[in-house]
Amino acid sequence: MFESLSQRLTDAFSRLGRSGSLTEADVDEALRSIRTALLTADVHLSVVKKLVNDIRERAVGENVLESVEPGQQVIKIVHDELVRLMGGDDVAPSVPGQTDIQIKWALKGPTVILMAGLQGAGKTTTCGKLARFLKSKGRRPMLVAADMQRPAAVEQLKVLGEQLEIEVHWEPKGRPPKICQRAVKRAATEGYDVVILDTAGRLHVDRELMDEVRDIADKVDPNDIFLVLDSMTGQDAVNSAKAFDDKLPLTGIVLTKLDGDTRGGAALSVRAVTGKPIRFLGTGEKMDALEPFYPDRLASRILGMGDVVSLVERAQDAMDAEDVEEAAEKLFSGTFTMDDMLAQFEQVERMGPMKEWLSMLPGMGAAIGDQDLDEKPLRRAKAIILSMTPAERRDPDLLDGNRRRRVARGAGVAMDEVHRLLKSHKQMRQMMKQLKSEGGMMNKLMDRRFRKGKEKQLRELKRRGIRTSDLGFGEG
Repeated sequence: MFESLSQRLTDAFSRLGRSGSLTEADVDEALRSIRTALLTADVHLSVVKKLVNDIRERAVGENVLESVEPGQQVIKIVHDELVRLMGGDDVAPSVPGQTDIQIKWALKGPTVILMAGLQGAGKTTTCGKLARFLKSKGRRPMLVAADMQRPAAVEQLKVLGEQLEIEVHWEPKGRPPKICQRAVKRAATEGYDVVILDTAGRLHVDRELMDEVRDIADKVDPNDIFLVLDSMTGQDAVNSAKAFDDKLPLTGIVLTKLDGDTRGGAALSVRAVTGKPIRFLGTGEKMDALEPFYPDRLASRILGMGDVVSLVERAQDAMDAEDVEEAAEKLFSGTFTMDDMLAQFEQVERMGPMKEWLSMLPGMGAAIGDQDLDEKPLRRAKAIILSMTPAERRDPDLLDGNRRRRVARGAGVAMDEVHRLLKSHKQMRQMMKQLKSEGGMMNKLMDRRFRKGKEKQLRELKRRGIRTSDLGFGEG
């Protein structure tokens, strides 16, 4: 996301001198490029003016440490100002015992979240994504189909609920405020702790829409009112947010379609123009493509500094720790099969599009730019493994010429691709075998791991009052 803005800012920083202090001429040259980059990214003019002035005020005359280049110093200043611009000083709307900064949790009864927005912004899909996200955090959400205007809106939410195994409250007819009232009452009775209201959208902000949404808010008194905005519409999204905020007590913004937004104008403008914090980002079409918004992380991505924290969190969500540990043990012991390799491919796929998570590594966003990464080789590798018999996956040495030709035909690939995959698997096993050889680094690591495991077992036996001598391990 924001590839063009990231590239323009990187070019601006590279023009700064490499030593000494930041002179006024240095800063002015960089700021001209930054201003152009922000305006091209469709950032609101008033936001650009204030941001550039704040950066200049901090940067002029700034002494540069010997170990830090002027460009790096300016990057730090711009990073801090972007964080502040996007809401770095927002106070978390939490309650005692809660640390979540995205949701204002109810002290008693179900937490009610009203979702509003224009038609086409992805509001209904975002309701499903939010419900899935909260379910993954241990919550018990209920979706409410309160959009009685758009054809098939109720059916769409019902389908999403079925896919996600999340309850959907719907009624064939009725007024949305009353439907929402009955849904909240039902949630309280049946033990649902989060209620997400999918309200009607329109093609533009009109009186009928605002009256209906305001009536729902009056009837159910939601803890949060989130406005769903399509980030790809740039300043139009910001203008819509301002119009909604004038009519409705918004508590947060959800920006959708950031995976297709190479500019970033809405993300950088909406908080400054409306004063409402961004709470979530929609980063793709899949139902797991919703992530909490952290200003510092997004600022780092925009400036090409990566977002390692989010990458680690994504890996933790996609990969089972026990499976990873088991695969590592098999790899080190030389028993890593083609089935194990297939499992690793599938875990990588669960992390989402390769371009998306690779861009979270420092420097990779600018290197990748707006080019698409070919993920077909990974899919072909999976097809090759799935075309093998169970016995062949357990023991790839069984794959002679005839078997390899059969596998290639089954996977729809050339023989060379089958050869390369089997060669890669063999090289991995050989490399691990070398590392684990006597006196090797891996051998020492495994010995240390064995000792730690043994110590843990001995502590557990001691806790349970069992002496090792009783088990024939000697005194102790």
